[in-house]
Amino acid sequence: ENELRGKVVWVTGASSGIGEELAYQLSKIGALLAISARREDELERVKKKCLEISSLSEKDILVLRLDLTDRSSHEAATNSVLKHFGKIDVLVNNGGRSQRSLFVDTNLDVYSAIIELNYLGTISLTKYVLNHMIQRKKGKIVTVSSVMGIMGAPLASGYCASKHALQGFFNSLRTELTDYPEISIINICPGPVQSKIIQNVFTENLAKSIENSGDQSHKMPTDRCVRLTLVSTANDLKEAWISDHPYLAVCYLWQYAPTWAWWLMNRMGKRRIQNFKSGVDADASYSRKKK
Repeated sequence: ENELRGKVVWVTGASSGIGEELAYQLSKIGALLAISARREDELERVKKKCLEISSLSEKDILVLRLDLTDRSSHEAATNSVLKHFGKIDVLVNNGGRSQRSLFVDTNLDVYSAIIELNYLGTISLTKYVLNHMIQRKKGKIVTVSSVMGIMGAPLASGYCASKHALQGFFNSLRTELTDYPEISIINICPGPVQSKIIQNVFTENLAKSIENSGDQSHKMPTDRCVRLTLVSTANDLKEAWISDHPYLAVCYLWQYAPTWAWWLMNRMGKRRIQNFKSGVDADASYSRKKK
């Protein structure tokens, strides 16, 4: 709370899910907020609730419509935040979409769209914000990656690729900023979370949405994931894996015993595909609901 209170935090993808919950928890802490997404009406709804649950005033929350795929708009968007607040202390790169489709069934333009949104859109916005942070010689760039940026999994080959790209980019960027020790590059890798990400996933073609998102109750609650994200941000962790088991255990296997991880993922992957084809959540059979 003390680390983030009064700081200007820009959150992308703030109209739902993790981004929305970030706005609520940050407002309670007393951070000044710029919240962005494509749906301005949803952002206004989030702002209204932030004002209700915090001591912030109207001018403390900037609603800024933003399309990450419209890279030509990112410089102007950054300037709008700077004009309103005078600085950006923390950028939270949260905007993005997941995927549920097999590669053999998926059009290549879906992969292009995933990379354009999750990867190129994110690093484009980062570039403009980083220029400001370099001038100030301080700041935090927090990127919501995924455990899928650490491992591979069926039904999400394009999403995994985009998150692996983000991991590689920001790990490399961190090494370019050694002359700026007060600029932190923080990668957050959540596992399955109870957010609306499944309802908005890419499928085998751009015009199709997922028919049934399935029961999400077995996943980590969004407020728990966000709380741990903010703890990681406040403490400048370079990378945080935020997940329940068995996904967290698989991350460790993938890191330290990849041969075992490949064997296990082949077994888990078959069940994941079966779940998806039968209309339940792809990860449902790996968890047990807490009683």
